[in-house]
Amino acid sequence: MAFDSGPGNALIDMWVQREGGLPFDENGQVASEGGVVARVVEQYLASPFFDRAAPKSLDRLDFSLDLAAGLDLADGARTLAAVSAEAVLAAVRQMPEPPSLWILCGGGRKNPHIVADMAAGAARQGARVVLAEDVGLNGDAMEAEAWAYLAIRSRRGLPLTFPTTTGCDAPSTGGVLAESG
Repeated sequence: MAFDSGPGNALIDMWVQREGGLPFDENGQVASEGGVVARVVEQYLASPFFDRAAPKSLDRLDFSLDLAAGLDLADGARTLAAVSAEAVLAAVRQMPEPPSLWILCGGGRKNPHIVADMAAGAARQGARVVLAEDVGLNGDAMEAEAWAYLAIRSRRGLPLTFPTTTGCDAPSTGGVLAESG
């Protein structure tokens, strides 16, 4: 089973780029000066996306910054960190059984607010949160490793996607080998 759980930290990145001229909120520094605006978190989580059954996926622009309009830079960053965590935690509604362990990878694991919000929410669900590195994984390389895995499967003509991961009708392969020179 696989599906997009929500906007991840893309909204935070877009927010601090637009409102603060920063590429991203490094180590949650901007968010550390702000507070969570609960009504904005609730508005994001009211998106119909969260009620759709898995499998489901998002485009980068499926969520906008419109709901955060009017917040100052720090409150917006902190609020969107809470949105990131709560969106992932809401994915439990799509799972056959709740996880007892969440392993965080990617850039969001470097934002202490996302991690703390995830840990608090997971604890309410009877689960715990660890970083990829805590279990011997490289949290920065996991996406690249996944693409490499899919490339090898494509090269061998094996399925890359399944009805339970993307909603396709049958297991499907794909990809084209592009050689240069």
